[in-house]
Amino acid sequence: MDQDKKPSKRPAAAGRGRPLGRTGAPRARRGVGRAGSPKPYQPHPPRPDIMASALREQGPNGNDEKPIPPLELGNIRIIPLGGVEEIGRNMTMVEFGDDIVVIDCGFQFKEDDTPGIDYILPNTKYLEDRVSKIRGLFITHGHLDHIGAVPYLIDRIGYPPVYTRGLTAVMIRKRQEEFPHLKPLDIFEVEKEDTIKAGNLRVRFFSVSHTIPDSMGVIIETPYGMVVFTGDLRLDHTDGVPSEKEEKEFAFFKDKKVLFLGSDSTNADKPGFSLPERLVQKNLDDIITNTKNRLIIGTFSSQLERIMRMLECAERVGRKVLVEGRSMKVNIEIVKQLGMLKVDEKTFIDAAQLDHLPDSKVMILATGAQGDEFAALMRIAMKTHKYVKIKKGDTVVLSSSVVPGNERAVQKLKDNLSRQGAQIIDRQIMDIHASGHANRDETFWIHSKINPRFFMPMHGYHYMLRVHADIAKACGRAEEDIVIPDNSAIIEIRDEGTKIVRLKEMAPNGLRLVDGFSIGDIQEVVIRDRTVLAAEGMFVIIATVNHKTGRLRKSPDIISRGFVYLRENQELLQQTRLIVKKAIEDTAKGQQPVNFDFVKNNVTDAVARFLFEKTNKRPIVIPVILVV
Repeated sequence: MDQDKKPSKRPAAAGRGRPLGRTGAPRARRGVGRAGSPKPYQPHPPRPDIMASALREQGPNGNDEKPIPPLELGNIRIIPLGGVEEIGRNMTMVEFGDDIVVIDCGFQFKEDDTPGIDYILPNTKYLEDRVSKIRGLFITHGHLDHIGAVPYLIDRIGYPPVYTRGLTAVMIRKRQEEFPHLKPLDIFEVEKEDTIKAGNLRVRFFSVSHTIPDSMGVIIETPYGMVVFTGDLRLDHTDGVPSEKEEKEFAFFKDKKVLFLGSDSTNADKPGFSLPERLVQKNLDDIITNTKNRLIIGTFSSQLERIMRMLECAERVGRKVLVEGRSMKVNIEIVKQLGMLKVDEKTFIDAAQLDHLPDSKVMILATGAQGDEFAALMRIAMKTHKYVKIKKGDTVVLSSSVVPGNERAVQKLKDNLSRQGAQIIDRQIMDIHASGHANRDETFWIHSKINPRFFMPMHGYHYMLRVHADIAKACGRAEEDIVIPDNSAIIEIRDEGTKIVRLKEMAPNGLRLVDGFSIGDIQEVVIRDRTVLAAEGMFVIIATVNHKTGRLRKSPDIISRGFVYLRENQELLQQTRLIVKKAIEDTAKGQQPVNFDFVKNNVTDAVARFLFEKTNKRPIVIPVILVV
């Protein structure tokens, strides 16, 4: 159904859309010389990867030497603002003429090189500089790597109307309630039959299979053909034969002119077809039905399709369900509110009822299968949960994959559960988890159905994108018709849709981070200092100095945190005090008045050099000089 008028407070598609409301010391390189002795102390060079990001933010276009050229009339510009160098923070924009359409707005969880950071966001500086051209934000599905950044970025990009399916709309609205300082959002529900007018562009949709209901792909109609984004997807299939539903859905592209495809690469390196969700559900049904003792199931709260089926099975066999974990409770309430979950309220119990039911009639559904420190399942395993304690003979099912980087945390979770007598079932023992992303053969099938002129792999690490590009070549794409992007790479389709190029210029791509209440570009030195503190600690010197003579009034106080235990290093402590005294008094000698900033710098260098020579460690040295 077409709708040519752009809505503000009214539906975007007739009869369909409806608004849902509103400083430290220099560091040295660690190393050992050829004779085995430590290398001399030298200033630590800034980390090139983080510094490069910081430098790219300096110029008006994120690159002082190569300002971004204006988009020429008739060209289509596509920029992945995130999601093509990592798993997460998916956000892509398409620009044509005076119109920009944005696809998804997700975040990424912190990594090892961003200590203390809450989330990593896409860099939207390019959009902020062109906010008047943004016609809409289109969200493919409700996972946080596609919706999580909305509250942090929506004001920066001018509060454009948000278009998505029903469940995703409610999830965005629910999350937005945690940010009451923001203006109300214009959110419009769409169906796959709808067409949205976004300036001079028209946007359509198609349904895809994923691990959360209401997942969709996005089609942007241009004068040269369709620009298609699949979002995250897999295929519903039986023994490698796609279902009739999939055949019917992708038949839409037959005889259509698809100019460009951007598609999910997360599992493109895995052979064959992904494990069918129906097999996972059958195995989980068997476990829920046949387990004689108490059953505890840990899974992602976003696995809503699976969660709903497990709850329906529990009701069918007479098990009562305790839901533990805030995100799990919120998502279950959402699907109940939308009428997607057909389970009697009496199926759910609270923790106080646990002791009044036989174990064979209890199922606990919990978050925390990744070993998250404060999630419900880890608190149960660590005996810190207020109500739930592991009993010998409990069956614990971990219905999830292990996210890279969480291996040790998951192992700790399993160890603690096992120590208390729980029997553990995970995906290595039984097929109880399936990915929501297409494997290699599924990806090949999708390419053969959509048959684009140009292709850009998305959603994954660079290796995954490369593998996906090889699949596209096997489907008949020429190498010059495939672009493998980096975050903020500028891709253009030129010459009336006959040529695709990657520009040498980049859109701004410095790190955008959520750090407590701070949202923005964290300085490189802050991240670097946090890394040093975690690795080598800090060393604080407090010296009281005569303001006239520059001489110490008393022996300096020294505090060490995360470096050495001072009570067991008295000789080091005494030698450090002597070095501090000498550095202060030698530097201050002859100065009238004393330049105490210069004094502090000399103390920092002298102490840092001494500690490195004695310990081969480089803590952050912080001198505090009290002038009296």
